[in-house]
Amino acid sequence: MNKTLLAEFTAREGAADEVAHLLREYARKVRKEVGNLTFEVYTKASDSRAYWIFEVYQDEAAFQWHLRAPYGAPFNTALAPLIEEDASRLTFLDPMTSGHGPAGP
Repeated sequence: MNKTLLAEFTAREGAADEVAHLLREYARKVRKEVGNLTFEVYTKASDSRAYWIFEVYQDEAAFQWHLRAPYGAPFNTALAPLIEEDASRLTFLDPMTSGHGPAGP
């Protein structure tokens, strides 16, 4: 089963350009990972400093490889002083399966 998550953080005032540069470089590397299926970076329409990153990995093993990738720790170290939170907030997602959620028409 795919491993899917949403990472969220907010760039500090005045740090948005530096955060965007770091994310462009990081995304380029992550998208080349064998087990990465999606790594899409978004900003909120109402607040361009608020980032949402939608990530999908082939499976748990691919996600664990991602966590150990040699460029991950340097990215997080560089990002930490540039964001308002202590770290990215991660929300793990599961697909809605039949029988769950709102009823159809």
